[in-house]
Amino acid sequence: MNSNAHKLSALLQGPDLLLMPCCFDALSARLVEQAGFPLTFMSGFAVSAAKLARPDTGLISYGEMLDQGRSILEAVSIPVIGDGDTGYGNVANVQRTVEGYARAGFAGIMLEDQLAPKRCGHTRGKEVVSRNEACARIKAAVETRERGADILIMARTDARATLGLDEALWRMQAFADLGADILFLEAPRSEAEMLRFCAEVPGPKMANMLEDGDTPILPPAQLSALGYKIAAYPLTLLSTAVHAMREALNDIAAGRMPKQRVDFASLRDIVGFDAYDEWVARLGPKRND
Repeated sequence: MNSNAHKLSALLQGPDLLLMPCCFDALSARLVEQAGFPLTFMSGFAVSAAKLARPDTGLISYGEMLDQGRSILEAVSIPVIGDGDTGYGNVANVQRTVEGYARAGFAGIMLEDQLAPKRCGHTRGKEVVSRNEACARIKAAVETRERGADILIMARTDARATLGLDEALWRMQAFADLGADILFLEAPRSEAEMLRFCAEVPGPKMANMLEDGDTPILPPAQLSALGYKIAAYPLTLLSTAVHAMREALNDIAAGRMPKQRVDFASLRDIVGFDAYDEWVARLGPKRND
């Protein structure tokens, strides 16, 4: 049994909006957990950037995402939702992707209706597949879950950008009817559109709070009042980390040590040096043995 899926289900049944900073590696996921957040999301954009230094345009593979996911899952105990992209192929690929993410221990998997190769949801030039193909992906994922893959299905549509809000809402309703556990309408362009989504489509819904994106950045209380259950912050950790590293590099180039950093003791604690030393001292061979 995948306890992480059960943890996520319990969180969704609670009364509170779930704040979800998104991670890209084991260290960023651990920081999310240590900061007290109840869950995180492995962002495909962020993983592609951190692992490959390449854009989120379908260049990173299923195997690479799964490998990164395993490292993340080993580092934390909170539920992690994984970006499953378009399922990496046809419905058989969707089935394999859902099964693989469930075996790895992901609490949930996000699947989208873009035409492969996909693009970041707030960039131009993306396209979506037909209604039939979009529904087939979610149906395959739900059937895989029902056959024993213990994982929640987050269904995403990018149709707002290319086909309009009405089509996006039709797809969200269709995905809900097929049994998706969480619904994600990407890139609504106003608070009114966000409210319409929450009012017209049943089930837990996620808002994507991307800085400089198409969707208004709203405070948690307002998102909760609209009817959202999850507020995702997809690139906040990655963008702030890049900013901090650039500042540090500028300081080094200028001949000074960066001041904005954690101290060495804190860094050792975050990655578990003290716990490691205690474990070895307690269980390892003694020097006089």
